[in-house]
Amino acid sequence: MRPATPWLQNHWDWRAAGNFCGGGAGTGALILAALAADSPAEARILALLGIALVGAGLSLVWAELGRPLRALNVFFHPQTSWMTREAMAAVPLALAALATALTGSRTLLALAALFAAVFLYCQARILHAAKGIPAWRVPQIVPLILATGLAEGAGLLAAAALALPLPDWIGPLLALLVLARFVAWRRYFGHLTAPGNAPVAAADVLRRLHPPLVMGGHAAPVALLLLGAVVAPLQGPAVAAAGVVTWLAGWWMKYAIVTRAAYNQGFAIARGPARTPGASRPGCKPGWS
Repeated sequence: MRPATPWLQNHWDWRAAGNFCGGGAGTGALILAALAADSPAEARILALLGIALVGAGLSLVWAELGRPLRALNVFFHPQTSWMTREAMAAVPLALAALATALTGSRTLLALAALFAAVFLYCQARILHAAKGIPAWRVPQIVPLILATGLAEGAGLLAAAALALPLPDWIGPLLALLVLARFVAWRRYFGHLTAPGNAPVAAADVLRRLHPPLVMGGHAAPVALLLLGAVVAPLQGPAVAAAGVVTWLAGWWMKYAIVTRAAYNQGFAIARGPARTPGASRPGCKPGWS
């Protein structure tokens, strides 16, 4: 029998987290690739990179299903389910990205980027719609998932710049997106660690995550980018390293939110019953501050 205190959900494991990791980085890369790719060869490579990550994430979700052959049922509820909308956006996204990989068309890449933006937004709303999980249901989760998806995409492009002649503005853009993710994380973290906004166990997970994420996932990329700007011979490797760190930090953060901070609401009594004549007693909410 379950206790009254919030317990960690176990329906969404590392495979569900993998969908948010692959989908966020892949769509972020496709969105930014539409701006950065200057040649058909670059368009082909970046389109393949983006759709491979999105496909890998969706494959993990498919593998998580208890009955994988019923996966098509996900398309049946577009009026109520953000997961359905994500799946519906994935179809034209895959077609546009694969067509780009075949033709190198920047027009098709722009179309893929449009569907990628829809897909990324749906992913953010999937978590927000999970009203039983306090760490997911807050409005601050939406800008956080959007910001980290774009930051991860910029990180992938920054790493790819070692092999592809991508524009020089990838580094400054990466710095701006790292800053945007930091702001989104601070708003999310500050809200959920305030008294009464999340179960104590979920808030403790976020508190342990916060220092290494800020230093390793935000301060370190900025320091690497500054190093590349000051020491010209190190610019390429430093920007690539900043991209890899940004990308992996985003995956680490989403894994922690989806699998480790995902404590549910638990049970609460708004007001205790009066066992003797007189007023009722104060209620209780176990596991919350």
